[in-house]
This record gives sequence, structure tokens and C-alpha cells, in this order.
Amino acid sequence: MQLQDFDTNKQYQATLVSSERITEDDAPTEVKELIFDIQNTDFQYELGQLVGVLVPGPHEFGHETHFRLYTIADDPKTAHQQQKITLCVRRCNYIDEYSGELYQGIASNYLCDLKPGASVTLSGPYGMPFEVPDSKSADLLMIGMGTGIAPFRAFIKHIYHNLGGWQGKVRLFYGAHTGLDMLYMNDKRDDFSNYYDEDTFKAYQAISPRPHWGAPIAMEEALEQHEKEVWDMICHHKTYVYVAGLEAISDSLDKVFSKMAKGDDKWQRRKAELKAGKRWIELLY
Repeated sequence: MQLQDFDTNKQYQATLVSSERITEDDAPTEVKELIFDIQNTDFQYELGQLVGVLVPGPHEFGHETHFRLYTIADDPKTAHQQQKITLCVRRCNYIDEYSGELYQGIASNYLCDLKPGASVTLSGPYGMPFEVPDSKSADLLMIGMGTGIAPFRAFIKHIYHNLGGWQGKVRLFYGAHTGLDMLYMNDKRDDFSNYYDEDTFKAYQAISPRPHWGAPIAMEEALEQHEKEVWDMICHHKTYVYVAGLEAISDSLDKVFSKMAKGDDKWQRRKAELKAGKRWIELLY
């Protein structure tokens, strides 16, 4: 589904309540946590859904508004009120490969530059929410990169704070280029430390071995270091796998799981079985 396929007719006005940088001040990547108060109380959302942000124009190529999607980074049952939402936004810039010019990401810079009290237009929510398994003995394998941590922050908060008594394994693999880029898992904000005392919860970091050389995030290595447990979970009938982040993560996971399965055909069969059983869920962008 392309961005132009999303219906933006149902819109809501939201006021920025707070804007907090959640990466270290000297981190090369700036990521902000933004909390909005949606003025229309009819707005309802579920775990893992997205909202659209409409940036006013005019913009290049004649667009009056610029539309982008962001995952809601909080649990609706534990938000202050139903109409408050949290977004995790990375300030994006890119260099044109032909001209060499630096361009700013329109939506991300717009949001990161907002000051509390500013009004924005949102649409949605969109997307299938993360479904929590009926059984608390289900094992949950979560794999995310970059701002893909947002839905996991909400998901883990929900199963431990709202549901409680989770008996299955909860394993989170999270990747970033440097330790300073780890979201909700750094010295400034370590939200996941709330769950380190849970017997069922473990979190693993995957960091680029040479970030200044442009080396990729070491997600494959992190998974391979825990190969036995990860593959046992993948093969178990009660495991649910959740993947969030850039689309490029799919190729990395296919590569590492094919090695664990001792063949790409075997892995693709297993992946198809997980998808057919609705136990492989992706939120990719």
C-alpha cells in the first residue's frame, strides 16, 4: 500500500503538549518524543497503529500538504487520556545522489522543530494493531531498528502494566548505529529498565561495530549470538514474531534465519507457516 492510497479525509487537530529529545545531546541522530493532545475525543486507536501527519504547504511539485505516517508509541490504555498520543520522530536529512545537495525530510523536520502549544493536523489511525496473544504463556520475539522501537515500547508496557502475569518469554532485539542512538535504552531515557526485573523479559542491543565507517547495524550478529534460543522460539508453536523498522530489515532477517534453518527453502517454509498462523507480524516503512 502506497502513501497516496491512505484516506486522509477524516482529520483531527492536535496540540503539541511536550517535545523531548530522547537521544543523547552528542548523538549524531536526533530523535524526539512528541506528545499531542487530540482535541476531538472521538479519536480512538489500538496498539501498534499509525497516524498520518499532514504538513501544510505549498510544497514542491504543487502539493498543498505533505503526508507521512508515524507509529503511535504508547498504549491507549495507559495514556493519560484516550486522546493523547506519543510519537517517536527521527530528524531525517538526505543527500541527493546526483546533485550532492542536502535535503531536509519535510515531515520529520517539521515535527522536530515544533514548540509546545503548536497545532498540527493528523489523520487516521491506520494499520492493523499488534494483537496480543490470548494466552499469557505465549513467547514473544520482537525485532526492531531505529524508530521501529516505538510500537514495542507500547506493546511491552501493555503486557506488563495492563495485563500483568506474563508467563511466556519476551525477547527484544533492538538495533542502532551507536549506543547513543539507542531509543528508550540510553542514559537519558531507559524506559525498558522498568522490565529488567521481570523474569520473562530480556533485551539485546545490536550496534554497528564501526559506525563512523558506515558499517551496518549488527542485527544478524546479535541474533546469531543467541541462535539456539532464537531458533527454538521460531520453531515453537506458541511463539509470535513481531518486526518493526525500515523495510531493509526484512532482507537481513531472511539471511540470518536461512542460516539458522540450514537453507533458504526451509526458512521460507517456516516463515510462511508463521504468517499463515498470524504469528509473524510486520510494521515496516
